[in-house]
Amino acid sequence: MAVSYLSMSAMLHIIELIGVLAFACSGLIEARRKRMDWVGVFTVAFIAAFGGGTLRDLLLDRRPLFWVENQEYPIILFILTLIAVPMLRRLRQIMTDKVLDWADAIGLGLFSVNGTSMAMEAGMPVFVCVMMGVITGIFGGVLRDIICNEIPMVFRRSQLYATCAFAGCWIYLAGHYVELPEVVSLLAGILSTFILRILAIRFDWKLPA
Repeated sequence: MAVSYLSMSAMLHIIELIGVLAFACSGLIEARRKRMDWVGVFTVAFIAAFGGGTLRDLLLDRRPLFWVENQEYPIILFILTLIAVPMLRRLRQIMTDKVLDWADAIGLGLFSVNGTSMAMEAGMPVFVCVMMGVITGIFGGVLRDIICNEIPMVFRRSQLYATCAFAGCWIYLAGHYVELPEVVSLLAGILSTFILRILAIRFDWKLPA
């Protein structure tokens, strides 16, 4: 049981780290498109990567905050910024909306399901767990867009966004309650969120006005 718990903890840690990197990349790309300097790029990437998880931890009353507890996250982000800024200058031609959309969709899936899992671990009611997952998934992107003087993606009448996270969190919970292996439930929630978001972009799926 202890080995299983450690394995699950390690998997959630990996999911969280990949989510941080995915949202950080979306922040890096958006900040460079706005022609920000190094400080601006790091700030936007930091907010995109840690905004959702920070709000989740505050709402769940978790201390220390996840990026304080795992100080390697901001260190990795700082190094990534130093490396990425010169590269993004040269690769600006291929840093299209599609790259930003994919990075954002990956982060959305990873953070949403991870947030739901942490809320379950804290003993929250089922619907609260789902909403905590959605908040974790979307809030970093909301802050990123506000800082970059854009209407947050989730508030535009554009392709499905928060709805994808909402559906993915329920799929994760469904897998959990039918007692699928936790890794299967996690992957099902993450992949369904990601795939729904990419399909929404591809086929212009929107909620009715």
